[in-house]
This record gives sequence, structure tokens and C-alpha cells, in this order.
Amino acid sequence: MNVGLLSPGEMGSAVASTLREYGATVRTCLEGRSARTRDLAARDRLEVSPTLADLVLASDFILSIVPPASALEVARGVAAALRATGARPIYVDCNAVAPSTVRAVAATVGCEVVDVGIIGSPPRGQGTTRFYASGPQAEHLDLPGLDVRPIGQEIGTASALKMCYAALTKGFTALATELLVAAQLLGVNDELAKELADSQAQHHATMARQIPRMPSVAHRWIGEMEEIAKTFAELGLTPRILEGAADLYRFAASTAVGAERPETRDMRRGLDETIEALARAAEEPAGTR
Repeated sequence: MNVGLLSPGEMGSAVASTLREYGATVRTCLEGRSARTRDLAARDRLEVSPTLADLVLASDFILSIVPPASALEVARGVAAALRATGARPIYVDCNAVAPSTVRAVAATVGCEVVDVGIIGSPPRGQGTTRFYASGPQAEHLDLPGLDVRPIGQEIGTASALKMCYAALTKGFTALATELLVAAQLLGVNDELAKELADSQAQHHATMARQIPRMPSVAHRWIGEMEEIAKTFAELGLTPRILEGAADLYRFAASTAVGAERPETRDMRRGLDETIEALARAAEEPAGTR
């Protein structure tokens, strides 16, 4: 099996490693990509196609795993490559986008499309990550080593599931971060920590697990929150809750800890140190962070 990957970020690199471990050939195209993406591709020993046209010609599947705000732009680039070459891989949109956005991708790209919503952390072993798939070709999506779960024939169904799930998980992380930063600034952080440990132990444990990592991926989560807000607005529900989450992630991304990336972040920094860093940043003028 030949898989084209766009692009090898944290999730994409982990997906590529799993596919390669189970015998697939994984290629990427680095035209216009950042130095970090090039470094990740080299680290993971991905084969590199010189152009997007070469990549689509060599691939059975094209996996798009990019920041949500880039999903439609990437689809347009692939569509141009398909028109130029006549290649017809299956395009697998794995991005955290609204159902209406993935339907726009499907209308743009010019080949068969599978809508995939990824739930879970980057795959590091069996059972850690679910790839919910929908669309006419979902039943035929066979990605070796990955837990692919078809859930219907409609493009947009898998993305709908992803939007609802991430509203809880990343929405909770945004709310928890903001309230803990507020408690730090208000001088009640120790008392709040004790109360949470006593009465909200499970939530407190989730905060301790998720928040230290969050700043390094906050730049990606802004667009995801905006896509969830769009999903809810299109249903006649308020988008404002998730727009607020996007604001929180925008703030976190603007800080010193937000300049780190998952592979470079300080793994020794725990919950308390992360909140202290964000609280210091909150006290600074926005333009000086």
C-alpha cells in the first residue's frame, strides 16, 4: 500500500510510523513546508516526493492531517495536482473540521473522499486512537495498524462526531486552564487545588495530565475550536462557548510556553508550573509576550 501524507506534524508523524511498521510505504511532499516539518519527515525517514503531482501519482490514499484552517487550502492544492496528472487516489480528510467544511473539501478535491475524525492521542500502539470514517468509501478504508471504524455513508458524519467529542475534551481543557490562571491571579490557587483534589479528583487528574501539554499545541487548537463553533452555529446553537475556547488557546499560543512544540517542550513542567507561566503572561501587555 502506498500512502501520501500531508503533513508530518505530531499526529501525522505518529500515523506514518504506524503505517510503516505494518508494511505501508509512506511518502510526503515538503514543498512550502516549514523547517520543523522537514525535520520531522527526516526523523521519521519518510520518502519525499519532489512535487505534489509526484505524490498523488504514487499514492493509493492521500491522508490530509493538517491544521484545521488549512484543510480546504490543502484540498485545493491536491485538486490541482489531480487535474494535472489524472491520478485518482482516495483522499482521506482526517482534519478536525466542521461537517460543512469537509463537505466543501469533498466538493473541491475531485476524487473519492473519506471523512475521518481522529479521536485519541497520536497512535503509539494498538487501541490508543480511533479513526472514525464515513462516506461511500469508508468501508474500504484499510489503513494497516490503525483502528478504523466506519460509521456511515455520509461525508460529514465522522467530522460531526469529532466536533462533538472535541467540544468536551478541548473545551474542558480551555475552561480548566482559564479558571486555574484566574485562581493564580486571585491568590486562591492553593485553596482551589485542595478543593479540587477533594471533591473533583477525576477532573483534577485530567487537568494535571492535559494542561502541561496544551500550550505546545494551542496554535493548532484555535482553528479546531472555531470549526466547532461553526458547527454549533449552523445548528442554531450558540458558537460563543467555543469561540471563547479559541480565545484562550490564542492567548496560550502567544506565550513563551506556547512557542514550544510537542517534541521540544519541557517535559518536567507540570500543572502548577504551566499555570504560573500562563498567569505571568496574562499580566503582561499582549504585545510583549
